[in-house]
Amino acid sequence: MSEAEESSQRRLARNVNELLQELRVAQAGVQILFGFLLSIAFTDKYASVGGYVRVTHLATIMCAAIAVAFLTAPAAWHRVLFRQGRREDIVNSGNTFALIGLGFLAAAMTGTVLLLAEVVVGGWPAVVVGALAFLVFAGLWFALPFASRSAEGADERESA
Repeated sequence: MSEAEESSQRRLARNVNELLQELRVAQAGVQILFGFLLSIAFTDKYASVGGYVRVTHLATIMCAAIAVAFLTAPAAWHRVLFRQGRREDIVNSGNTFALIGLGFLAAAMTGTVLLLAEVVVGGWPAVVVGALAFLVFAGLWFALPFASRSAEGADERESA
């Protein structure tokens, strides 16, 4: 069936299903990361770390928790609203929630890499490793897709 032949309701149903499938992948990863980050505070080594590591750890845990909230929100919205014929609201809000959740997941992953680098090498080299992690996540998850989307839109405007 071509895209033009697909009914709007079928397209919305497909979009909801695709969104929820994509989020299942991200949810599992962020929930495992969250559990790992929580367990760190209960180790013997954690008692001797400085304030910088503790604040970075807490900020990273908060980013992971916020990521869980945003990445699971579309499933909750689907559960509450799908019988009311509000698929379009679910898709639109779910897309926004997914992007925000991925942003917080990128921040949590960056914080986790920074924490590990702080333990392994410490000081400025750890900050450089954390900055590189941020650039990789921001580039692959946001900058490149948005640039590709913008370039495609420019191509379509030129051909019209």
